[in-house]
Amino acid sequence: MDTFLYRVKRFVPGWLLRILRPTYHLALSWIGAQLYRNPSRDIAVIAVTGTKGKSTTVELIAAILEAGGHKVASLSTIQFKINDEVRPNLYKMTTPGRFFVQHFLRQAVEAGCEYAVLEMTSEGAKQFRHRFIELDALVFTNLSPEHIESHGSFKLYKEAKLQMAKQLERSHKRPRYIIANADDEHGADFLSVNVEHQLPYSLKDLKLHTLHKDGAALIFETDGEEVTIRMSLVGLFNVYNTLAATTLTRALGIGWKDIDRAMSSLSKVPGRVEHFYSRSNASKKVTAIVDYAHTPDSLEKLYHTFKDVHKVCVLGNTGGGRDRWKRPEMAAIAERYCDHIILTNEDPYDENPRKIVEEMAHGIENKEKLEIIMDRTLAIRHALEISPEGGYVLISGKGTDPYIMGPNGTKLPWSDAKVVAEELAKI
Repeated sequence: MDTFLYRVKRFVPGWLLRILRPTYHLALSWIGAQLYRNPSRDIAVIAVTGTKGKSTTVELIAAILEAGGHKVASLSTIQFKINDEVRPNLYKMTTPGRFFVQHFLRQAVEAGCEYAVLEMTSEGAKQFRHRFIELDALVFTNLSPEHIESHGSFKLYKEAKLQMAKQLERSHKRPRYIIANADDEHGADFLSVNVEHQLPYSLKDLKLHTLHKDGAALIFETDGEEVTIRMSLVGLFNVYNTLAATTLTRALGIGWKDIDRAMSSLSKVPGRVEHFYSRSNASKKVTAIVDYAHTPDSLEKLYHTFKDVHKVCVLGNTGGGRDRWKRPEMAAIAERYCDHIILTNEDPYDENPRKIVEEMAHGIENKEKLEIIMDRTLAIRHALEISPEGGYVLISGKGTDPYIMGPNGTKLPWSDAKVVAEELAKI
């Protein structure tokens, strides 16, 4: 089918393709649902959308449901999981097309899963990959500028996100739940969805929360009693992700003890503030953090989480040919928070990678903080070498991304986590 589409593109005018493309993608979604016998009708489906925190929230919801004794499938940017079978997501896209989601749901049904937790994106919504999926619940995390060049404006980006809410309204399932971040200025738009249960969550739901370098503690007051949930995930953003997951799973009948057990046992989410440590006999102690942060807001929140430690920061940008506006802005954020900055290659696609990095460098006034090392392995190695005793090296932008995307569709196999582990072992 990809070959057919490529041939069509060669002979059909661009303006006509733009008209036909929505119908083409909608037809594919319908065919996929019919081909796999509408599997979403046979399993409870929870969708998670937003700009940041989607993957982590998917993992948290799945872990809590499993702790509650349920069989669960989950699909995210990080991995695909059906019960105990886990595969990394190597597609460089959150919601793969060509019937993938419908096939995944059918496999989940046949494996006896009761719930499927799906990460859904605005890019997927543009291609109708959310259509013909009967949703039971939708979780909205937050909204900030991203994919603006792809969608055309922030307004259109937001409208693409709201398509998931409209899909929840279309669902024939009962009851339906919308769970939305009430502290986000756009949360009210999602909470206005006409479904049986509108469930906001907010920091105000907590009597107290305390943040630590290695985790957090959340104190809820419920039915006149205090409930403390401890977690190994760090940062205020993960407090919000946990609030989203607990709000939904409590509505589904999961008890506090199961939630606490799930949260305390979930030591990490791959590529999401993932910690790596130098060996006990290393010449110096260094902590490396691998994170997916690829928007100005997410990068600032990552750096702020480690505001009181010495930081060497390694970053590139989302990729060539997109969101050029944020290149100097992200570099400026790095200058505000980091003691030393190393700009490096990330996903240049068909754009000159050096040009991308140089556009970022315009956002840094104090050039003494700055180094440019285009080889990403060498950049990480150098960062670990120059980090002082007890320092932190923050490597952002790729998370679990399995490739560095180059020109003409080329893919260089890649793993920030693997490189960091190998280089730490050499210290």
